[in-house]
Amino acid sequence: MQLFGIMSTPKLWKVKGGSLDVHPTEKALIVQYELEATILGEMGDPMVGERKECQKIIRLKSLNANTDIATLARKVVEECRLIHPSKLPEVEQLLFYLLNRKKSGNDKREKHSPRDLAPFEGMELDEEANINRIDHYVELLYEDIPEKVRGATLILHLARNPDNLEELLQNETALGALARVLREDWKQSVDLATTIIYVFFCFSSFSQFHGQVTHYKIGALCMNIIEHELKRYDLWQDELQKKAAAYILQLKSKKAFKKYQGLLIKQEQLLQVALHLLLNLAEDTRTELKMRNKNIVHTLVKTLDREDEELLVLVVSFLKKLSIFLENKNDMAETYAVEKLARLLPCKHEDLLNTTLRLLLNLSFDTGLRSQMVQAGLIPKLSALLADESQRQLCVCILYHISVDDRFKSMFAYTDCIPQLMKMLFDCGESPMDPELISFCINLAANKRNAQVICEGNGLKMLMKRGLKLKDVLTMKMIRNVSQHDGPTKNLFIDYVGDLAAQTGVQEREEYVIECLGTLANLTIPDLDWELVLKEYNLVPFLKDHLKPGSAEDDLILEVVIMIGTVSMDDSCAAMMAKSGIISALIELLNSQQEDDEFVCQIVYVFYQMVFHQATRDVIIKDTQAPAYLIDLMHDKNAEIRKVCDNTLDIIAEYDEEWGRKIQSEKFRWHNYQWLEMVDNRAMGDDGEPFMYGDDGEPFMHNGDILERPDLFYSAGTEESRNTQQRLNLFYSAGTEGSRNTQQRLNLFYSAGTAGGRPDLFYSAGTERKRRRVGEG
Repeated sequence: MQLFGIMSTPKLWKVKGGSLDVHPTEKALIVQYELEATILGEMGDPMVGERKECQKIIRLKSLNANTDIATLARKVVEECRLIHPSKLPEVEQLLFYLLNRKKSGNDKREKHSPRDLAPFEGMELDEEANINRIDHYVELLYEDIPEKVRGATLILHLARNPDNLEELLQNETALGALARVLREDWKQSVDLATTIIYVFFCFSSFSQFHGQVTHYKIGALCMNIIEHELKRYDLWQDELQKKAAAYILQLKSKKAFKKYQGLLIKQEQLLQVALHLLLNLAEDTRTELKMRNKNIVHTLVKTLDREDEELLVLVVSFLKKLSIFLENKNDMAETYAVEKLARLLPCKHEDLLNTTLRLLLNLSFDTGLRSQMVQAGLIPKLSALLADESQRQLCVCILYHISVDDRFKSMFAYTDCIPQLMKMLFDCGESPMDPELISFCINLAANKRNAQVICEGNGLKMLMKRGLKLKDVLTMKMIRNVSQHDGPTKNLFIDYVGDLAAQTGVQEREEYVIECLGTLANLTIPDLDWELVLKEYNLVPFLKDHLKPGSAEDDLILEVVIMIGTVSMDDSCAAMMAKSGIISALIELLNSQQEDDEFVCQIVYVFYQMVFHQATRDVIIKDTQAPAYLIDLMHDKNAEIRKVCDNTLDIIAEYDEEWGRKIQSEKFRWHNYQWLEMVDNRAMGDDGEPFMYGDDGEPFMHNGDILERPDLFYSAGTEESRNTQQRLNLFYSAGTEGSRNTQQRLNLFYSAGTAGGRPDLFYSAGTERKRRRVGEG
């Protein structure tokens, strides 16, 4: 297509049609075309040529669900000479896309986006801005303040149209003048500062223009302006308090407050525009680092004291973006940002509520900040918000992080959190549960008071029904945590012992069997007939088969060991274990797992339980070398292993004199190791004469065995006092042999953990330890 025009200088104009596209935000088509101008000589031949890329926007305000797309496309092609008729199908496709994009609901989300800054009071004009008069608007910036405001407002109206930004960007005079006026006159007029910053905000909305905004140092200037305005706000507050304290006449007080409200509105508009601009520039991490060096976090946290909800949405969004970096998170901890965020919960502004919760979720990964959340009273507030389905997921995630810390678990029992969680669990029916929800419940179940609340009504019954029916591992993990607590909750499991024991006899996933077996192992109930359970469900062969090293995963083998320790409290069960050969299997497992502290501690505890019963005690003492291994473990690095070994060896020493002497001797040697080493080595003095010899060279010990001197162990008159009754009082007082409570063992040696895993109670499996195998000298 060619267009010809005649001017004072002959020119040839040529237009080349280009591509079609849709407008990114409006209901409009964008036509890209190229304009080529050629200056003709006197003879009509081309002299100078110039090309310029242009675009035309075709706005389609009438486009809606009832529009005939084909008819509208033909009309667009007919009226726009830049679109060739052959592109009619493409126009129809673009119109169809625009119509569907309108229905997708993105407009609703964009409406609440913090980067869509709404017009504010003072932007109204009695004339329409024209890009062709930009030079006139720049001239107004050199006049008085009112004219400067008017000129800046006209330029702002141009900048709010994205189509004008590239042309404005090429006008360095206009941008330079705006930057100069802002730098020199921002203190004289809040309206002027707000309007000019708004102009640069329009550029900052597009990342390709960030370099130009940074070139004029608008970001640093905005930081200074924000800091100054916050100080001014503090002065206003002090002045209002002084006037209120001085009991100024009510009329004057009203006038002052009205004036203050007007100033506050304009200041919040300025802060909002400046913070919007900074938030856009913070897309570049290098720019964000510069802002942090200027204490942007402290500035934002201080702004949280304001009441304007739109400003608060912006500030919290900015903090949320910054919170992903460790240094910024630490700054928020130092400024007690959580305490100020707690003030915003709950609130009626949906965007502010959602953004605040997202920021708190980011901060909840830090232990110290979780403590601040608890101190700020967020647990009851977040628990109350669980009723809001739109915010429920965020609240559950934050509360889950808080529940990881054992110090805070008990606080949930005094809110309505647990009943709501149980309702959510049961509402899931047979469908999969959210992992955050069930993980949160698993953590809470590790606390005794919470477990009692969980079991209220039909809580435990419903959990068992779901766990057993769906073979749900996570539900069983929660049940297992509930079962570890002594008191009324543990007795509730008597009705489900058979169901749990039956799960070990079927081919189920190992992780599911681990949770069922772990729940059974927790049931240290005096009235429970373990002998009947073992016989009815044929558990003894199952337990023995799974004690073989490599027969299953280590977690399952460990649960089998713990289960044996639980049932070994019963005399008849211990006899069954001895007859089945489980003791030798335990010793073999002890040899293979001697570097794993958890295995060692649990196996030693099984021995501790078995030495109370005659049948198993004789097997351990007479048929195995387990006592020798226990003697070696008396000096283990792990305190809990040493404790169980000492208690077990004390009982063995009471029933076997030979082992009693060996145990006593080893304890003496260990306690007096350095002194005995000096005696054995016969340390020499500097003059070569041996120490500890008499004048005749006779040794101090007279060639006798030091361990044959009983007077060295106990002073006169005390040997008789170390009698059997004292040990009986320590380990099996009257009436407790058949119903020994193993809560101490559960607390010290095994816990289900806060999220279903086993905590590291002992040294890691790689702990260096010289343990001799059973049977070695």
